[in-house]
Amino acid sequence: MNFQTEHWPTEIRLNKEQKTLEVDFDDGSSFTFPAELLRVESPSAEVQGHNPSEKMVVPGRKYVGIIGIEPIGNYAIKINFDDLHDTGIFTWAFLYEMGQNQQTIWEGYLAAIAASGLSREP
Repeated sequence: MNFQTEHWPTEIRLNKEQKTLEVDFDDGSSFTFPAELLRVESPSAEVQGHNPSEKMVVPGRKYVGIIGIEPIGNYAIKINFDDLHDTGIFTWAFLYEMGQNQQTIWEGYLAAIAASGLSREP
């Protein structure tokens, strides 16, 4: 993923009840991310590994929620999930690219879960 910031968020809204994070960007793009997708695609080494071949399939997160978000400088946020995962640093570029490719990423996750014989259910 590209981590160079080209698009800056203009508003970030956490909807705890719907378990979503909404991010509006300066080019007019707006993305709604389910907490589950953010959790299973977390940019942390725990999930992504140190190279693409080490990426983990994270099962059992269908009902994961977001406890809160914290700013990291002026380039990212840290998301605190209710399963206590909190090590991913979500840069603006990461979120923008994820938003642009959300359907493909989601389909890839569902395929990986199925191929590994795992479940989204806890």
